[in-house]
Amino acid sequence: MKAALITLSDEQPSSHCCFCSMQCGLEILPSEKTEGLTIKPSAHFPVATGRLCQKGLNALEHVIHSERILEPQYRVKALEGQWQSVSWTHAYADIAEKIKSLQAEHGRDAIGVYGGGSLTNEVSYLLGKFTRVALRSKYIDYNGRYCMSSAAAASNQAFGIDRGMTMPLSEIPNAKYIILAGTNIAECQPTMMPYLLEAKKQGAVIVTIDPRNTMTSKTADIHVRLQPGFDSVFINGLLHVMIEEQLVDQRFIEARTVGFEKVKEAVKSFTPERVELLTGVLEAVVRTIARGFAKAETGIVLTARGLEQQVNGVENTLNYINLSLLTGKIGRKGCGYGAVTGQANGQGGREHGQKADQLPGYRLIEDPAAREHVAKVWGIDASELPGKGVSAYELLQKIDEGEIKGLIVLGSNPLVSSPNNRMVERALQKLELLVVVDMFETETARYAHYILPASSFAEAEGTMTNLEGRVFHRRKALELPGNCKLDFHILCELAAALGRGAYFQYAGIEDVFHELTAASAGGKADYSGITYERLQAEKGIFWPCPADDHPGTPQLFQDRFHHADGKAKLFGIQPKMPAEPIDAEYPFVLTTGRLANHYLSGAQTRRTEALNKKAPVPVAEIHPSLAKRIGLSVEQKIRITSRRGSLEFQVKVTEGIQPRTVFVPFHWGDEHSINVLTNDALDPTSRMPEFKICAVRVERVE
Repeated sequence: MKAALITLSDEQPSSHCCFCSMQCGLEILPSEKTEGLTIKPSAHFPVATGRLCQKGLNALEHVIHSERILEPQYRVKALEGQWQSVSWTHAYADIAEKIKSLQAEHGRDAIGVYGGGSLTNEVSYLLGKFTRVALRSKYIDYNGRYCMSSAAAASNQAFGIDRGMTMPLSEIPNAKYIILAGTNIAECQPTMMPYLLEAKKQGAVIVTIDPRNTMTSKTADIHVRLQPGFDSVFINGLLHVMIEEQLVDQRFIEARTVGFEKVKEAVKSFTPERVELLTGVLEAVVRTIARGFAKAETGIVLTARGLEQQVNGVENTLNYINLSLLTGKIGRKGCGYGAVTGQANGQGGREHGQKADQLPGYRLIEDPAAREHVAKVWGIDASELPGKGVSAYELLQKIDEGEIKGLIVLGSNPLVSSPNNRMVERALQKLELLVVVDMFETETARYAHYILPASSFAEAEGTMTNLEGRVFHRRKALELPGNCKLDFHILCELAAALGRGAYFQYAGIEDVFHELTAASAGGKADYSGITYERLQAEKGIFWPCPADDHPGTPQLFQDRFHHADGKAKLFGIQPKMPAEPIDAEYPFVLTTGRLANHYLSGAQTRRTEALNKKAPVPVAEIHPSLAKRIGLSVEQKIRITSRRGSLEFQVKVTEGIQPRTVFVPFHWGDEHSINVLTNDALDPTSRMPEFKICAVRVERVE
């Protein structure tokens, strides 16, 4: 069924791309193609103005796809029998009855909720409130735990606050030295590349640090092909040179940071000569980058999942932050640190209550003052709020262990996106109730008892927060097809079926945002000065924005950091081993990542013909030395085996990858799901799984 175009007065329907964290503006227009609709870039949104990547240009294909779920679907037993269409009334009543029964027998925490980083701020907020007020359960987390948690933890430790980028994108062209670590911007955030190219045009030096030669590294002046797991070793080498040659900003360090002596002690033994022995990166390269960044008038460090999705991800990130702090390159023009958010609303999705230990506004759920504030907004007593739960992967383990009996999944596909996903598959089969709110029967939804048809990005009004920390309004552009409902209506109506509807009375989505701003007031992520009217007039506002007359905060830390003393914290990092080092039996490192053609678990992009035909299956990348070692012939496949399983892949032999590293993209499920092999070891602070490192052996398939 085709989604219907709505009529807007005086202008064409506008929206924002549903994919990466750039959230580029787009317009949806009548056309003879694509079921009568087409997309063009918007000239009005001040991020990536007038640009869309291939995913954005094809963002409607999955919205109108023939496999889209248009009615509530039910079956008695997961994986058995045909789906049956039922009414919303029947679905709500039956789901509520099962939830009440499970909670009566096993306690309120027998029901868990698993959210997503592409939901609007309003739905993210409501999902947290629904879990804690309607279900009264402590178990909620979301797939952003797999994306931004290490960077968030590091930013909170170093700065006292977590906003992915400490400066707006517009500052990138003002930087004279840019370090891009573990990030492939050209494929993951393509419309961000013009900012980097403009900086390069104005004389900036760009350094990329990645085990692969990528589309991003092609723009770099220096590419460091670093084996996964050696980031802190390498950065300690840079810091050693800066300190040894007195290239640090001593005045900034003394006035605005604490902990310098710890860094000095930690890096003392990491001479460039030793770093070369440990990493293979030439001593001269270590010195060149250290001197170049330290001496540059302005500079920016950007990190992403490559160094964060490790059991040492928080410490890796803290060390990259050290580069910005020791050189005083933060809080001023052309300077800053940024963790490049991956998901559409990866920033806003983690600010307002989807994380296990957080309430709206980045408040901690175990902080008595935070509980009092949010409980008052919600109209309940603070004692009614549950305590903190567990991280996303640990929540799935709780199912496997039998503690969680029912699960509601909204905006995520954890069976594909989780590490060691055979455990996840086993856990899902144990659930007595699995409700999936989605547009499609995803790999996760195959195990569901109910699929509730969700709204697409084009049908749901709300706000998003992009990678800069810019909050903006996304308009409704299309009418809902079939009998689909808006996500926020589903949560409110299910709350009513559970007898908690009095706490979910909203005339519309703007009312939800008003409540969100009240709940966030005074918190780290303070939205209280933001309104729909302001967002529409100003085309986005950077948080924190604590008052109606506050302009927002594009550049953080100009005067002080967010710790009580106003100073940033430096951390001396002693590099640690990965959870699963290579050995004689498993002598290679498997790392995973994205492709330009796909997004997350591929539930949308694998249903988009124009994108899927460019990458219909995952292809493993290996170095020629490995191909020679295993006697690989043309058109042969390889078998990759870890301690958790074995899979076969088509292969690309390329000199553009670190010789001991094997790369496989993660956008597929079933026999193509690389997360069958990945390690589920977690960072002790962020609880981020170690997607980027696991020990494997590689063989040719006869």
